[in-house]
Amino acid sequence: MGREFETVSEQEVAPTPEQIWAAIATGPGINSWFMGRTDVLAGAGGVIRTAFGAYAPESTVTGWEPNQRLAHRTETAQDGRFVAYEFLLEGREQGSTVVRMVASGFLPGDDWADEYEAMTRGLRLFFRTLVEYVTHFAGRAAIPVTAFGPPVENWDAVWPMLGQALGLDRAAVSGDQVRVPVPDHGLVDGVVYFVNPDTVGIRTDDALYRFMRGFRGPLVAAHHVFADIDPMRAEQAWRTWLTEVVS
Repeated sequence: MGREFETVSEQEVAPTPEQIWAAIATGPGINSWFMGRTDVLAGAGGVIRTAFGAYAPESTVTGWEPNQRLAHRTETAQDGRFVAYEFLLEGREQGSTVVRMVASGFLPGDDWADEYEAMTRGLRLFFRTLVEYVTHFAGRAAIPVTAFGPPVENWDAVWPMLGQALGLDRAAVSGDQVRVPVPDHGLVDGVVYFVNPDTVGIRTDDALYRFMRGFRGPLVAAHHVFADIDPMRAEQAWRTWLTEVVS
């Protein structure tokens, strides 16, 4: 068994197609909104490599039209699994750009439904983070910070606990003004820009902080910091923080 899928996200944003292209088609750009660390071998037939913990997909570029269209595909020959991404950019006369992201693929196995749900919720966070990045941080490169907390048994309790750590008396909702307890930097003011049942995204003046439900696993911090930091030290500090939150 298994399932083919396709999801579509679209948004008009102020930056130009050239600025959006830099965000989706270069390593520093992708590092500033997607997940983990990414390297790009540019051009049709090139490769996009992403490292996110033990997950390290390699995606082949199948379409490369600068400032207009980027497509790439990750495939596992053994079971037919693949995930493909297509980005379409349409410039508008007033200087804005319509960004359209199409994610499609095939998920094998009897548990495809759980994986599909987790994947689509993550994709919504990633697309919204792309919008936040090009709207508020276009032209800047972030240092990605990825940290995995301990396994979680009761997810219903995790999100209210995270909300309390952010200065709320409940789970966070979009638009909340929060204070992020950034290790070694104290409390930092921010706004919640996205929430769904598996994710929370927060924007501050110099970072995009994101918390995600790992598929069958831990609470994950997948941040993008637009400041001079030591990423290894930051990742260790966030691992400690996640452990304290879910304990």
